[in-house]
Amino acid sequence: EVQLVESGGGLVQPGGSLRLSCAASGFTFSSYGMAWVRQAPGKGLEWVSSINSVGGSTRYEDSVKGRFTISRDNSKKTVWLQMNSLKPEDTAVYYCYAVGLHIYWGQGTQVTVSS
Repeated sequence: EVQLVESGGGLVQPGGSLRLSCAASGFTFSSYGMAWVRQAPGKGLEWVSSINSVGGSTRYEDSVKGRFTISRDNSKKTVWLQMNSLKPEDTAVYYCYAVGLHIYWGQGTQVTVSS
């Protein structure tokens, strides 16, 4: 069974940090690019960041550049999103997904940035 399980979300004050994790199982993780997207309340999905299958190439949406860092460890079948200098507008449900022969989605983790 394919699974992507996100964790690490929560409530944080503006300027704070969170580290999201996405643990994969049931497919060949090292053959898949990984990405994070988010959905703010009342809005559509927004792509946040991507990393290629070997971790050598990363991309970021402009509003998170310099604040978020995506990384992966294929031996642990895990991808992370380190989020620093969080802003209220980063509040959303964050989803990881895998792109390769198929597309797989996680269930999401809530991030709330509020004082």
